[in-house]
Amino acid sequence: MSQVSSLLGQYERELEAANYKATGNNSALDKDAFLRLLVTQLENQDPLNPMDDKEFIAQLAQFSSLEQMNNIAEGINNLVSLNQQDRMLGAVGFIGKEVVAAGDTLSKEEESISKIYYSLEDTAKEVYVNIFDSFGNIIYSTSLGSRQPGEYQFTWDGKDFTGKEAANGVYSVTFAAEGVNGNPVLVDTEVSGKVSGIQNTGSGTLLRLEDGRVIDFNNVKEIVSEN
Repeated sequence: MSQVSSLLGQYERELEAANYKATGNNSALDKDAFLRLLVTQLENQDPLNPMDDKEFIAQLAQFSSLEQMNNIAEGINNLVSLNQQDRMLGAVGFIGKEVVAAGDTLSKEEESISKIYYSLEDTAKEVYVNIFDSFGNIIYSTSLGSRQPGEYQFTWDGKDFTGKEAANGVYSVTFAAEGVNGNPVLVDTEVSGKVSGIQNTGSGTLLRLEDGRVIDFNNVKEIVSEN
């Protein structure tokens, strides 16, 4: 153990002399540093008591695994980069087109208020809708009554609980439906709008609509028209 500690100490001094940052943490060594350490061990081993074959083979196997993991990680990063580029190129074709996508936002600009579409898979004796501002505060809530299975459109008048005109901006909308037996009914929501730009983020590619809303490129269901 003392021999190994001495070798590690010597190796760190060599790294420091070569303007490397020595950490003393084996997990932080890259493949080149690992190989240098192995060579240092071989150069400084006792000729009368050489390194055990099993230990030598184990270290070589560790080096091989490190090399393979680095190659795999590099390959994955390249694939991710190519996939992002392909998505961006594909998304550019949506600019200027009216699209329908899964979403749950409304936009308000003075008297102009976007619509949101919702669909029910089962009969609902009561459907509730809640509207939230950009801070997550609920500003409006109402009941839409009973609904049969099908697709519907919700239009907001742009006013809050008190009847006051809400500020311009983007709002989130949630629907909740109760079945005839009190069971919850699934509600799917969709939005539509004209695409004005593309936004690449760490979580994926987003389409920016003319009214300021954004939708996930993967959630686009239909291209309504092209202008």
